[in-house]
Amino acid sequence: MNDMPAPTSVTRIGDVAPNFLARSTQGPFELSALRGHWVLLFSHPADFTPVCTSEFLGFARAKDEFDALDCRLVGYSIDTLFAHFAWLKAIKDEFGMEVTFPLVEDPTMEIGRAFGMVGEDARDASAIRSTYVIDPDGVVQAITTYPTNVGRSVPELLRLVAALQATWRSAQLAPEGWQQGDPLMRAASTDFAEIMGSKSPAAWFFRSGKAG
Repeated sequence: MNDMPAPTSVTRIGDVAPNFLARSTQGPFELSALRGHWVLLFSHPADFTPVCTSEFLGFARAKDEFDALDCRLVGYSIDTLFAHFAWLKAIKDEFGMEVTFPLVEDPTMEIGRAFGMVGEDARDASAIRSTYVIDPDGVVQAITTYPTNVGRSVPELLRLVAALQATWRSAQLAPEGWQQGDPLMRAASTDFAEIMGSKSPAAWFFRSGKAG
């Protein structure tokens, strides 16, 4: 007997991000309205939780840096709009930090299921801490998923967006630890003569490129 749960739809890198229309702390929000911009859609397990609060403080502090990359921040959880309002007010009152990017509600978990962040049979969103980087064409370029007990690194997400932008629609590659202004790399050569004539064993597959 097969006791495995039925497979669910999962959004993967290279897929067009599922569009949705929902209420948010910044008014009605439709994902497709952000076409033409980069988008960082990030989900969190619940409002009024310690790790999520630390993340929202980090994202709020870094909003200008994301704006400089033409990347729009969009938060998401299954909590209701009024819970979102109360939580963001508590953050403002306690820490003096105003969250000005939209925080979307999803009490029915329809958005989470459309992205594959929660299973069809899930009764809560306790496993959600996912991030989707979406390009100006609406295509998902990167996905990260963290457990509930570990927060994401906002500086790393800034680096990830910058690296994706630097390599978008090009054959160039961003190496480990790449930062804006660093040189990119070229893909390994597939030219037999170049490979056989390379001056060192790694010269044909470990090739520097120009930042672009």
